[in-house]
Amino acid sequence: MKKLLLSVLLSSLPLAAFAQEDGDGPPEGGPPRWSVGLGAMIKDSPYAGEGTDVQPIPLVSYEGERFYFRGITAGWRFIDTGAFELSALGKFRFDGFKVDDLGRVELARNGLDYRLLDDRDMGFDLGLGMTWKGRGGELEVELLADATGTSEGQEVSLQYGYPIEIGRGQLTPNIGVTWQSKDMANYYYGTLDEEVARRVVDYKPGAVTVPHIGVQYFRPIGEKWSVMGFARYSSLPDEISDSPLLEPDTDGSASLFIGFSRGF
Repeated sequence: MKKLLLSVLLSSLPLAAFAQEDGDGPPEGGPPRWSVGLGAMIKDSPYAGEGTDVQPIPLVSYEGERFYFRGITAGWRFIDTGAFELSALGKFRFDGFKVDDLGRVELARNGLDYRLLDDRDMGFDLGLGMTWKGRGGELEVELLADATGTSEGQEVSLQYGYPIEIGRGQLTPNIGVTWQSKDMANYYYGTLDEEVARRVVDYKPGAVTVPHIGVQYFRPIGEKWSVMGFARYSSLPDEISDSPLLEPDTDGSASLFIGFSRGF
């Protein structure tokens, strides 16, 4: 689950923190920008037996004129007008789990023998990212597909946020939704064909849609330092919450993060 925590954090935080700290890129003709920092995340895992975890997270970002790197996402801007940005994306996917991290007793209560389960591996996605900014807020869209053959699935995510200036800080309430294809959802939340062949229960959630709501905060401290954080709640659909890999009656997943970084 620690890999899942890292994925959730670093896929959502850059838009709220790294991009805000460095802008949409360095000033025209100026040098590229780096920032490094450290944060901590608290998340209540929906997977059986994992419970609540506190995880330290390194924060690293780079903003060039075209190329950028933010956490687990690298991008190349094809279009950047200030109000609209279109980028090619490469993104590590740390979703999934190690079977040894799951609770054996909790899995047994769900009718699963941990010895018959396989790990769910990390992957790497390729796709496109689009961002619109204006007086009405910010709209972000990502279209991704697994490029490693791990799940062989696709994901589409959409998020709307409305930045509110509070002193030197910026508070951004947001709402969004993520759609995963049946191949991706079956891999991470269902049982695999190889497991079913070992007489593990056959469960396939199919394509799923996961809505979320949250709030992000960013504030510079002096000329180089900044503080950032977010809280997020994802509502799990029945297709996911009914999975025997999850805790029974798990309707959602909450996370909280706070971190500090320094720009160079």
